[in-house]
Amino acid sequence: MAKQLGYACINMTLAKQGISCNRSMIRRTFDTKGVAYASELIITNITNLLKIVNWNNENGIKVYRMSSDMMPWMSEYELSDLPNYQEICALLKAVGKLAMDNGQRLSFHPGQFCVLASPSEKVVLNAINELNKSAQIMDLMGLPKSRMAKINIHVGGAYGDKKSALDRFCKNFLRLQPSAQARLTVENDDKGNMYSVKDLYDGVYKVVGIPIVFDYFHHKFCTGGMTEEEALKLAVSTWPKGIKPCTHYSESRRAEQKLVIEQICENNNITIEQMQDWPTLTGMYKEFSKIKEQAHSDYIIDEIKDYGIDIDVVVEAKAKELAVQRYHKKYKKVLTEVLPC
Repeated sequence: MAKQLGYACINMTLAKQGISCNRSMIRRTFDTKGVAYASELIITNITNLLKIVNWNNENGIKVYRMSSDMMPWMSEYELSDLPNYQEICALLKAVGKLAMDNGQRLSFHPGQFCVLASPSEKVVLNAINELNKSAQIMDLMGLPKSRMAKINIHVGGAYGDKKSALDRFCKNFLRLQPSAQARLTVENDDKGNMYSVKDLYDGVYKVVGIPIVFDYFHHKFCTGGMTEEEALKLAVSTWPKGIKPCTHYSESRRAEQKLVIEQICENNNITIEQMQDWPTLTGMYKEFSKIKEQAHSDYIIDEIKDYGIDIDVVVEAKAKELAVQRYHKKYKKVLTEVLPC
């Protein structure tokens, strides 16, 4: 079985040429320049998105997460009120057609403030607005109204009562527009007191049928008493027949940097702790000590275990598409031989 690897948002290769799709502005600028300037930025972002999707096709990458910052201050206006709405629609349609014609799977992952489980109605309304508009963008792109074009989020906080938070999440999910409901997925967390795959299976999937995106790295910190293989297979079981399950993969930046540190120590015949006594190495030791276990690595070191399951993988390494390319080179996988979605 062939697992397809993709990446999220920024294309490092094209970014060197000034091509990105997350140009934004601060609140004060939006208040001053309004939707007219937002519309200009959106056109630039979508034009660059078209270039990124084309680059992905030319380089055999079939999975890509679009930036949720593509439309600055999207919560403050209706898309149809944008001055260049027709041009924006045409550009979105062109991106969607390019992706669909080449079997490229596109998705969104709204940020941490998009929380359906919040006890605050204001926060929930903002989340509903963002999710509905994300779905509207995908509709304008002509993408499938299914988890093939997923909008992925976390449950959010536990607020001292995980069961009540899960109940709110499910009830507020039902307030979304049908095109948003049809695309929504939910992801396991990276903190032990938050939501494991088992929590999501019992509290979300069994209640409202939302598929689970398995995050390999997060699972290491919140296992729910399950092995990696058990959790992956449980998450995969929640996906509708005919739609390839999607997963997220990254590794610890601390573990990645430790390999570098250990090599330096070996070359100098010292321990990691003894680096503090070397003036030229003290700064490196201090920086290494600050790295949190949950921080994402630049590249992928280990081979991704799919346990014989056909999955898509969004690589969340900091080096983006460069990490995907290095992974394929390391494990002698040829991207262009990967089957389309």
